[in-house]
Amino acid sequence: MAGIQVKEIAVIGSGTMGHGIAEVAAMNGFKVHLNDLTLDILQRALNNIRWSLGNLHRKGQLRENPDDVMSRISITTSLEDAVRNADFIIEAAFEDFNVKSSIFKRVSEYAPPHAILASNTSSIPISELASVTNRPDKVIGMHFFNPPVLMKLIEVVRGDKTSDETVNTTIELGRRLGKEPVLVNKDVPGFISNRLFMRLIEAACLMVTGNEATIEAIDSAARFKLGLPMGVFELIDFVGVDVVNSILKAMTNRGFEFSGCRLIDEKVKEGKLGLKAGEGFYKYPEAGKYSRVNVPKEAGEGVNPVRLIALAVNEAAWLIRNKVASAVGVDTVTKLGFGFPRGLLEYADSYGVGSIMVELIKLRGKYSSIEVDPLIMQMVAEGNIGVKAGSGFHEYGGGYETIKLTIEPPIAWITLNRPEKLNAINGKMINELMAIINRLEAEPFDKVKVIVIRGAGKAFSAGADLTMFSEEGPTDAYLTSRMLQELTNKLEALNRPVIAMIHGYALGGGFELALACDLRIASEDAVLGLPEVTLGLIPGSGGAKRLIRLIGLGKAKELILTGARLTAREAEELGIVNRVVPINELENETKAIALKLAEEPPITLMIAKGILNIASEGSMEGTLTAESMGFGLLFSTKDSKEGIKAFLEKRQPKYQGK
Repeated sequence: MAGIQVKEIAVIGSGTMGHGIAEVAAMNGFKVHLNDLTLDILQRALNNIRWSLGNLHRKGQLRENPDDVMSRISITTSLEDAVRNADFIIEAAFEDFNVKSSIFKRVSEYAPPHAILASNTSSIPISELASVTNRPDKVIGMHFFNPPVLMKLIEVVRGDKTSDETVNTTIELGRRLGKEPVLVNKDVPGFISNRLFMRLIEAACLMVTGNEATIEAIDSAARFKLGLPMGVFELIDFVGVDVVNSILKAMTNRGFEFSGCRLIDEKVKEGKLGLKAGEGFYKYPEAGKYSRVNVPKEAGEGVNPVRLIALAVNEAAWLIRNKVASAVGVDTVTKLGFGFPRGLLEYADSYGVGSIMVELIKLRGKYSSIEVDPLIMQMVAEGNIGVKAGSGFHEYGGGYETIKLTIEPPIAWITLNRPEKLNAINGKMINELMAIINRLEAEPFDKVKVIVIRGAGKAFSAGADLTMFSEEGPTDAYLTSRMLQELTNKLEALNRPVIAMIHGYALGGGFELALACDLRIASEDAVLGLPEVTLGLIPGSGGAKRLIRLIGLGKAKELILTGARLTAREAEELGIVNRVVPINELENETKAIALKLAEEPPITLMIAKGILNIASEGSMEGTLTAESMGFGLLFSTKDSKEGIKAFLEKRQPKYQGK
């Protein structure tokens, strides 16, 4: 990490969020100083952490002994002692500006000059907290989601005076904690998550109070039409009606425009505060204990899901247009923070941006406070209306039948898209893959730095489509094999890193495709192998040679001649797979690795990849010559000069691929 080296972390506040953050930090090897007002409070926090670690250990999600993790956590009621040696301080106190600002003022006096001060706030402006400190450039928002041990998302919020070094250090720390940080470029009320959440609430409230739908109908549509884990009103109950009301007031007091929701006001007055009170918009058998609300599927049949998400999409357009967030950031927040099966803007692109605009215009006609964001109007005018057009909030590979291409700078996602055939490779897929790879090879590095190949549905790829070979003669089969070899050779030599994201089956030609990638990340359910011999065939896409390079001739012969299938863990032990993770973490882990690669200078990665490929094949002398030539060539690039300069100036480099 350039700049500040974080080794010790102080967490101020040991409540639900505070002790969860402390647990995450300790699990990832950091020394943690946990602070609160009394030893009784702190002891309860330690008991909660110990229980959680034991639970994770029993489930196999924590390999380290829980006692070893606990040994890295110390407790103290002295704020000065907690922060004295800390490199990074995370405040997780009650969501009240006076409480938080008092902590920040004192912490800035006690902490070392280099230490960064972060707040876990979800609604209080970072710039306001920074103003009471002696180091506004080192104050930042680091908004974890509850429970911190399980939730992968962190919103990193830049204040008006937050330095680039502070931002970069915080993002890097988030990744070291096993999280996916999303940068909020400007300190706006509610950041990304709460602005989108409040717009969902606003749309739901307007539709109910405007007699368009019932509460039950709204939540049914959210669950069964959009596939969300909870309905909107169910989620309000889960968070706490009073908590939502408090966040909303904090946002509107700072300029967030909201048409109001008398439904929430009424529940607060009645003391029906949601799950914790046993009743909110729904009744619960036991206060504080979650039980899924029974919402009939048919209740939401008359609700248009586009209308329900339109205001949130409009808000997302505002965030993008004002450079607060990126489209990728918005979708990451909604997927990782809210549990959406697809990102909010992926929904918008799927339904069509034009459909979103139509619903916004209708809402404006009925509720005059609604304004269609100029970005949405511009997108519709330019024909960038979503998946069907090939571009919307995201870019899509238009015109392909067996492949989906989605470009989310700096990552291009290639999805093998024959799920009904377990993504079996046929002639059309070979041709489309080659066309896409050629296209991506020509993309500028500022748009695409890393490529990920994955499979739709239940598998990466179960291999070649045997119906293709059943109709071929010897000459045709030879030519098909050569086409596959050309494809895998092209992939291996591509001018930027390629990651195979493997789940389910990766067999035969699918496994050979993965072997041509630079890195392979697999889920625990993955099954890999070259079973061609059991069909009277042999691998035909270069997989035999690539397997020998990875695991040696003897082991490769064993796997190919027996047609053995490997579990993901077995493949990892042999060195075929770089990393194995639970299926629910596969995409996030792959994305984190891709983003890490994207931080490096693109030309350097391209040359390093080429030399490593030569080293795996060529003689020592040939490899050394190529290495020296590459080393010399890199000194002519602007990126190498920037890297050296940034190192000397102790800052994060800004690579341009030049």
